[in-house]
Amino acid sequence: MSYQRYADIIIDISHGNLDKTYQYAVPDEYASSAVIGAPVVVPFGKGSRTVNGYIVGLSNEPKIDIEKIKPISSVVEGAPVIESHLIFLAYWIKETYGGTINEALKTVMPVKKAVKIKKQRQIVLIKPYAELLDIYEEQLKKNNAARVRILKALIDKSIIDYDKAIKNLNINSKVIAWLSDNEIIKIDSKQIYRNPIGNQSTMKSPVELNSEQQMIVDNILKDYYDGKRYTYLIHGITGSGKTEVYMEVISKVVASGKQVIVLIPEIALTYQTVNRFYDRFGNRISVLNSRMSDGERYDQSLRAKKGEIDIMIGPRSALFTPFKNLGLIIVDEEHEGSYKNETTPKYHTVEVSIKRAKLTNSFVILGSATPSLESYSRCIKGEYKLHTLTKRAKDANPPKVWIVDLREELRQKNRSIFSRKLKMLIDEKLSKNEQIMLFINRRGYSGFVSCRSCGHVMKCLHCDISLTSHVNNNLLCHYCGYEERMPTTCPVCGSKYIAAFGTGTQKVEEIAKREFPGARILRMDTDTTKKKGGHQRILSAFANHEADILVGTQMIVKGHDFPLVSLVGIIAADLSLYAGDFRAGERTFQLLSQAAGRAGRDAVPGEVVIQTYHPEHYSIVTAANGNYDEFYEQEMLYRSLMQYPPAANILLVLISSKEEEKTENAIKHVADALNEYISENKLSSQIIGPAPAELAKVKDIYRRVIYIKDKNYDILVGIKNHLEGSFGYSGQFAGCNLQFDFNPMSTY
Repeated sequence: MSYQRYADIIIDISHGNLDKTYQYAVPDEYASSAVIGAPVVVPFGKGSRTVNGYIVGLSNEPKIDIEKIKPISSVVEGAPVIESHLIFLAYWIKETYGGTINEALKTVMPVKKAVKIKKQRQIVLIKPYAELLDIYEEQLKKNNAARVRILKALIDKSIIDYDKAIKNLNINSKVIAWLSDNEIIKIDSKQIYRNPIGNQSTMKSPVELNSEQQMIVDNILKDYYDGKRYTYLIHGITGSGKTEVYMEVISKVVASGKQVIVLIPEIALTYQTVNRFYDRFGNRISVLNSRMSDGERYDQSLRAKKGEIDIMIGPRSALFTPFKNLGLIIVDEEHEGSYKNETTPKYHTVEVSIKRAKLTNSFVILGSATPSLESYSRCIKGEYKLHTLTKRAKDANPPKVWIVDLREELRQKNRSIFSRKLKMLIDEKLSKNEQIMLFINRRGYSGFVSCRSCGHVMKCLHCDISLTSHVNNNLLCHYCGYEERMPTTCPVCGSKYIAAFGTGTQKVEEIAKREFPGARILRMDTDTTKKKGGHQRILSAFANHEADILVGTQMIVKGHDFPLVSLVGIIAADLSLYAGDFRAGERTFQLLSQAAGRAGRDAVPGEVVIQTYHPEHYSIVTAANGNYDEFYEQEMLYRSLMQYPPAANILLVLISSKEEEKTENAIKHVADALNEYISENKLSSQIIGPAPAELAKVKDIYRRVIYIKDKNYDILVGIKNHLEGSFGYSGQFAGCNLQFDFNPMSTY
C-alpha cells in the first residue's frame, strides 16, 4: 500500500538505545491531525506491540524500503500538541544537558496528557413567549408537575443553566428531551475554563515610575522598537521597584501584539505576584504551576495556545507555555537555585529562556537584588546589558542592620536561640503593634560541624568545602571523598562545644511562643504548605495582620511585601554559610540580603538582626552593608583560586544502581574512559573523585559521583557525549543509571 506522507517519530521510551527517530506511514484518515508535535500510537518492534510516541518531522519521501514501513495506528485525540519550535528547543536541551530526546520532549510539554474538557450547558428558550404560555397552561391541566416547573422557570428567564435546572427544579434529562423534541428549547454548550486564580480585585492605574525606573524602561523599549534583541539584567536593591519596571515593559510588548512569560522561583511567590499583575492587566493573565490540578493546567495551556491570554506567570515549567507569538521572557529573582531542574535533563531556566528567546525573536529580562555570579560576570563581559536600581520605591529608607556575634552571647551565658538584641527588639515591635519575621537560614543545610565557642568549621583539606557529619561518626567531603573522624574537642581552641549545627522552624516557633506568650505566631515551611493553597492562606493571614510573628525558611523572605514588618530576625546565618558546596557563600549573601529587604518597605522604619558565629565573614558583612560589588570581588577571588564556576565550568557525572558492586564497577568504567579521553585529546580538564554521593544510598539505590572541571564548556559537552557513548556501547551495565549535571547548584 502506498502513502502520501511519512512521519519521523520518537518512541515514548526513555532508553538511550532507542534515542532516535523511526519512520512511519501516515494513513489518509490522519492526514490532517498528524502534525509535528502530535502524540501518536504506533506498532513497535518485532511483535508490533503498541507504544506511544511523538511526531517530530514530516516528509513525502520514505527513507527506507516502503515494505518495511508500518502505518501509524492512531493520533491521540485531544492530547496537547508540542509547538514545532519547542521540539527544536527539546533537541537543544538534550544535546546541551544530556538525557534522551524523549525526556527532553516531555520537559517542554507544560501539560503531559489530555484532560476532559469542562463544558457549561444552557437551556435556551426558542418558542415565542405567547406559545410558551399556552404550553404551560396545557401541562398544568394535565398535572405534569416536572414539565410545569421547567416551563415556569423559562417564563421567568429565557436562559437557564442546565445543571442548576436539573438540581434546583428536581427534573431529569427526559423532561429536557421532551422540551427539545417539541422545539420549545435548544441546548447550547460552551467550553468553560477552570480558573486557577479565583476572584480578583478590579484593575488599577499604573504606578508612576521614578527617574531610574523610567530610564531603564526607555532604554529597553528603544532596543525593542529598533528590532534589537538582548538579554538584560536589572540589578535593583530590595524594594527598588523591579516589578513596576517589568510591568511597564510588558504593557508595551503586549500592546505590540506579543505575549509574555513571567517566571518566578517558587510557588510561594505566586499569590502576591498574580495579585499585582492582575491589578495591572486584568484577566489577560494566567498562572501555571505544579500545585494546580491537571484540568487547570490543561485549560490554561489551551488558552495560551489559542491566544486568549497575554501573560503567563509561574515557576520553571511555565517557560514552556505554548505561546505562538512570544515577545518577552522575564526571569525574576534569577539567582535562585530552584531555576535549575532537578531531574534529567538538568537544564538551567535562564539558559533555556535565552535559547527560546533566540528561536522566537524575543528578548529576556533577568532581575535580582543579588544577581548570580554567572549573570553578573556575563554583564562585565558584555554578553548581557546591565541596568541598576539604587533607590527604594516609595522613598523608603534601607533597614538598619545589626550583626550579633553568637560566640559573645555564649560567653555572656545566653544559650537561647534569641540573642539579647533580637529579644529586646521583638518586645519593642510587639508593643508598637508592628510585625516581625523570623528567618531560619536552612538553605542547603547538610550537617556541618562547628565550634560554638570560637566558630571554627571543619573543612576538606583539598576542596575548601565544609565536611558533612554522618551517622558513623565520620566527616566526609562530597566532592572528592576525603574523610576524617569526628573530633571530640575543637582543634583550634580546645572547646568541647563542637558538634553538628542545626535548628528547625518548629523548634523556633515553640521557643517564640514561650518567650513571647502574647504574640500571635504563624509558621511557614514545607510541612505547613503541603496542601493546595497553603502558601496563600498563610501569607494572606499575615498580610491581614492576623499574626504578629511569621516564622519560616527561605520561602518567607523572597519577594513578599508586608508594610507593617519592621523587624527581621535571622536566627542562624551560618546554616547556609557552610552548606557543603562551593556556592555556600553566595547563597548566604543572597538569602541575608533578601531577608533584610523584607523590613521597612513602607512608612514603618525597618531593622534587621543577623545572628552568626562568623560576624567577620565577607558574605555576612557585605550583605549587612548592602554592598554587592564588594561581595562579587571577594567571591570571584575564591572561585578563581579554586576553579569553581563562573571562573571555570563543572560537569557532574552520577552513577546509580540497586547493586553496590555494579555501581562501583560502573563508576570505575566511567573514570577509566574519562582519563583515556582526556589523555588522547591532550585536555587540561581536572577530575575530582570518584566518591560516594552526599546521599550515598537512597531507597536502596547506591550512588557514586565524579566531578570534572574545565574553563571551556564545550569541552565538557564533548566529554559528556563521549561518556554517553562509552557507557551505552559497553552493554555490561544494565540496571545502572548514568546522569549528567553541568555546573550543579548543589552537591549530590
